[in-house]
Amino acid sequence: MEKLKRSERVAAITRALSCEPGRLFTLREFVEWFGCAKSTLSEDITTVRTVLAQYGLGVVESVNGAAGGVRFYPFNDDASDLKFVQSVSKDLAGPERIVPGGFLYTVDLFSDPRVLTRMGEIFAKRFYRQQPDVVVTVESMGVPISLMVAKALGKPLVTARRDNRISEGSVVTINYVSASSKRVQTMSLPRRSLAVGQRALIIDDFMKGGGTAKALASMMQEFDVQVCGTGVIVATQEPRLKRVQDYAALMLLGAVDEEAGFTDIRPAEWL
Repeated sequence: MEKLKRSERVAAITRALSCEPGRLFTLREFVEWFGCAKSTLSEDITTVRTVLAQYGLGVVESVNGAAGGVRFYPFNDDASDLKFVQSVSKDLAGPERIVPGGFLYTVDLFSDPRVLTRMGEIFAKRFYRQQPDVVVTVESMGVPISLMVAKALGKPLVTARRDNRISEGSVVTINYVSASSKRVQTMSLPRRSLAVGQRALIIDDFMKGGGTAKALASMMQEFDVQVCGTGVIVATQEPRLKRVQDYAALMLLGAVDEEAGFTDIRPAEWL
């Protein structure tokens, strides 16, 4: 293969890293690809790291040691993250989004790949230092955002189901009471979906009383898996005392006035 110019190597390295966030690339891999010295590649990677950091486009981490290398996380700068969540909050606050019963129509936004990708990157930046091994959610509305978080972290997604499927083999099933509906519900996970000692990041789209997140945490105990974080897109301000205390929400939802067409929703303070 013809040797690439430095600019071409930098472009190829950037593409490889950004396509697989969280994956550890060894220098040997790049040496085999480009046929150049490790010292040359180190200079190329430094260029990629510096430019991405300068424009708030991501973080390139180096891991030392025999099994070391580099990996990329698609994290934007804090100011850009806040601006993005503010724009989503403003959109959700529109009077046309209020539906009967004081609920908000969110399907279009929470199904938009561009919106979900950015939200997933924000959650990933919030929790990646907790070193999760898996991202865990429950079907069905929590799956899209959880998948984007898993992608940004480079980790697998594990989804609890409302009812088990014969193709999943033996399962662990628990019953829990939804804090919002006050109804007894069921969730199941295949026994082979998690390994003892793993660290799980719980992600969902909405939290009112925290019943679902608490149930997922209880499910993790059944597998002897440690919960290292919990994140939701929107959490209601009431009830203030939720069944899960340690969680991060992107937005906080207050009053929804159907008659006045007013919705109190804003970015969480940690942003």
